[in-house]
Amino acid sequence: MALKAVYVSDVPHLHQVPENASFSVRSNYFSKGVELNRVTYGIPKFLVIGHRGHGKNKFETTDRRMEAIKENSIMSFNAAAKFPLDFIEFDVQVTKDGCPVIFHDDVILSEDNGTVYEKKVTDLTLSEFRSYGPQRETGTIGKPLLRKTKEGKIVRWSVEEDDSLCTLQDAFQSVKPSLGFNIELKFDDHIVYQQDHLIWVLQTVLKVVFEYSNERPIIFSSFHPDAALLVRTLQSTYPVFFLTDAGTQIFYDERRNSLEKALKVCLEGGLQGIVSHVKGVFTNPGAVNNIKEAKLALVTYGELNNVPEAVHMQHLMGIDGVIVDFVEEITEAVSDMLKPSKACDEEENGQMELKAKPCFSEKELSFLLKLIPELIRQ
Repeated sequence: MALKAVYVSDVPHLHQVPENASFSVRSNYFSKGVELNRVTYGIPKFLVIGHRGHGKNKFETTDRRMEAIKENSIMSFNAAAKFPLDFIEFDVQVTKDGCPVIFHDDVILSEDNGTVYEKKVTDLTLSEFRSYGPQRETGTIGKPLLRKTKEGKIVRWSVEEDDSLCTLQDAFQSVKPSLGFNIELKFDDHIVYQQDHLIWVLQTVLKVVFEYSNERPIIFSSFHPDAALLVRTLQSTYPVFFLTDAGTQIFYDERRNSLEKALKVCLEGGLQGIVSHVKGVFTNPGAVNNIKEAKLALVTYGELNNVPEAVHMQHLMGIDGVIVDFVEEITEAVSDMLKPSKACDEEENGQMELKAKPCFSEKELSFLLKLIPELIRQ
């Protein structure tokens, strides 16, 4: 799909952004540089990002943490905010009447008189969207919410602590302002979107962001290559990361199928980072150096990020951060991981240098990087 030029004046409220709104200026998480006319961002610390807030919901599992709090809800965001997170990640779609809402799935599943039906989120009005699940008004009962498992089974969306569906504006107004937002711009993989529609969706989201963000750190991300490139064109205030399955799934659009393709998208479009499936990184660790040499940030997602040892390994590899479901456990593990410890055999000016990383020789680390891809493939 060819992209046409989009003028800054076409974006609602973009001209009203204050001079001090630059992400790199107001956040300690990123530093700003310029290379080949491309703004680059470096992350001086290892980021921990809460997946859909406090963690995604997963049913038919023995792990109750996956059924604790409704994902992508204000309750989930505020529960995550109690821990030393840098960002929360959530999914944003736009209703047909132009309201950015937070919901992961492309469709809402419900039932009426025992008949299960589904409706696309983007085909609903805001009032229709809010009519599902718990209601804010006392005494009002919402339509039931169902969920489809990976195996295709329809189950009731039941969690220990439920909450109503919310909008992007709700999140800005109800979540601790110091907590960063990783806003995933969500699009249906099975739809070919016209550029005019993409622009309308992105402008609608940007309008809310610029009106309510204040000093909050923000990252945009998207699996949709053209949406990622467009949001980078439409604004230069916040960094844009390209999401990729990194070959763990294969798509018609070749740009989505490897870390090498993702790197090319970022370099050609002036994006600032990649968010990769963690298995894609572990099976192709050599790509990490290429991404870092290009001065791009690299963050990962996937259930392996709920394993402290896997997170620790990524820190050793130079990866910049992880998106996790088990917020409490992983923030604690990362805190312990980053505590300074004495270096094995490094000494400077007669004093032992403090190191945040454990002591591995280059030979040992090289062995681990060769071993992990084989373990992942089994």
